[in-house]
Amino acid sequence: MRPLPRNYVLWLIMAAGLLLLGACSTAPAVQDLGTTPPTNERYIIGPGDSLEIYVRNNPGVTTTVPVRPDGRISIPLVQSIQAAGKTPDELASDLEKALSQYIRSPLVTVIVKSFVGAYSQQIRVVGQAAKPRSLHYRSGMTLLDAMIDVGGLTKFAAGNNAKVIRHLPNGTEKTIPVRLEDLMNGDIQYNMAMRPGDTLIIPQSLF
Repeated sequence: MRPLPRNYVLWLIMAAGLLLLGACSTAPAVQDLGTTPPTNERYIIGPGDSLEIYVRNNPGVTTTVPVRPDGRISIPLVQSIQAAGKTPDELASDLEKALSQYIRSPLVTVIVKSFVGAYSQQIRVVGQAAKPRSLHYRSGMTLLDAMIDVGGLTKFAAGNNAKVIRHLPNGTEKTIPVRLEDLMNGDIQYNMAMRPGDTLIIPQSLF
């Protein structure tokens, strides 16, 4: 049998090496310590959001409006319409129906300019965070993302005694212990996936 060409043998060795590198370079997965992630990641409008309502070929109706605390908005020709609890596409469809009394075949686009989100889409961070507040849930959001958004821990925080309260689909609650001090010090194994409606509680240290 004729020996294989030297270039061909080198090519095989390189290919095998690349396959081994690919097998060894898998990134560590973020823990999911709760329920299966929601399949619907569409944005839900909430009170306090700012919406741009664009009506094609009708600049007199196109406007930017806030969503009132009661969840409704008002635009030219439509005195009041429910916005909170709907996706931008659903609100656009409702506005098209309402405007069709005055405009032939209106085409409406709803753009969220600044957002707070529906309460069910928020993550609440309470206790010894530098800036405790409600955060809008983003697809793929992690515990580390939430801590960055609130500026980390205060010097009085008992970060390793923190917990996440998660509402489950069956109506019950699940308490998930989290080690925030270790996470903020770079121990990424304590990172976890967050879910809409989670509450992160950071207690104060007793010492």
